[in-house]
Formats: sequence, C-alpha cells, structure tokens
Amino acid sequence: MNCPSLSVPALIAWIAVPAILLTSICLVAAATHEDKTNDDGIQTLFDGKTLEGWNGDSKVFRVEDMAIIGGQLKEKIPHNFFLSSQEVYADFELQLEFRLIGEATNAGVQLRSKRIPDHHEMIGYQADLGQEYWGALYDESRRNKVMASPDKDKLAKVLKRGEWNKYRILCEGRHIQLWINDFQTVDYTEADESIAQSGLIAVQIHGGPPGEAHYRNIRIRKIK
Repeated sequence: MNCPSLSVPALIAWIAVPAILLTSICLVAAATHEDKTNDDGIQTLFDGKTLEGWNGDSKVFRVEDMAIIGGQLKEKIPHNFFLSSQEVYADFELQLEFRLIGEATNAGVQLRSKRIPDHHEMIGYQADLGQEYWGALYDESRRNKVMASPDKDKLAKVLKRGEWNKYRILCEGRHIQLWINDFQTVDYTEADESIAQSGLIAVQIHGGPPGEAHYRNIRIRKIK
C-alpha cells in the first residue's frame, strides 16, 4: 500500500490526538468511579441514595434526603426492626449522625451482632438511643440489660433532641467506648470471654408508638 508522506508537525498531531483522547477517557472514568474507602482507611457504609450493602425490610427502612429512615409516624411499630450490614466487623471505629422523631421513639446501633434465624430480633451490643437510654450500652436479646450508661444530667447538656447528633463508637478487643457529640457516654470492658467480639453492624427502630429513627453519614474505619 502506498502511504502519503506527512510533514513533522502533521505527524506529531496525528500521534497526539489519540493520546489526548485516551487520557480524557481515563480521567472521566476516574472521576466517575466512586471509591468508598479514602486514604485514611475510612469506608462509607451508606451512599446516601440506596440501601446497597444493607439487609432489612424495605417496607420499614427507606432513604430520604440522604438519610436512612426507619419507622413511620402514622401507625404503631409492631416490633423491633433492624437494617444490618452485609459485612462482619471486629475492631473498628464507627461514626454516624442520628435524629429521632416522635415523642417516645427508641432506637440504637447494633455492634458485633448477629441475626436470630427466622426472627426479627438481633443478638449483640447496642449503642442505645431514646427515652432513658441515650448513650447507654445495652446487650440486645442476650443478657437483656444495660451494661454501662452515662451521667444523664451531663449528657442532657450536649444532646440535641429532635435534631442531628453525632455518635462515635470505638471497639477494640473487649474495650467499647461511646461518644455523643464528643461527650463520652460509655467506657466499658467486657469481662465475659464467651461474648463474641465480631459481628454485624445494624441500625434499629424499636417497636412501640409511631416514630422514626434517621441515620446518615455512616462511616467506619477498621482497626487491625
């Protein structure tokens, strides 16, 4: 085949155009790819749009305004409901924001927990929320009691009822610590060596009067 001759500038342009196009394609692909783990090892568990990565009843849990909402305000909630992670976690730092709507709404965040087969309940630690349990560590469906709780008067000074609050949860070995709005509510060490130290994370809406539990900006950092 007889190829036409090209001047040097034309040859450079002929080579450069495909390279520029390839670079542009790569940059667009990189920009549209959402990496859920940043350089600090912090992983986003909730994308703000869907319940991808979570297991639970879609009739009870939904996404609105970049938040997970459990429950509803028109009818009584028949029993506890949980929206759980698909992944199991052991040692970690979990941070999220929460807001409870309703006069007697109760909720919480499950830690190192597991589902009871063919049942609505979960077994495991709960970073509790609502009524008389704000900031307490409760043992859900296992010992069924509060394992540690904060000074309620001090917590009341930082808790913003009906508004967004921050929960920080740190689990390292048998040591569990909780903070609400940077106020430490629990510093607990598990003495019972039979208690599991890994499991699912979940958000709860408690059975009872009409109410909603809102959760957003859910992030986790695994501790090795």
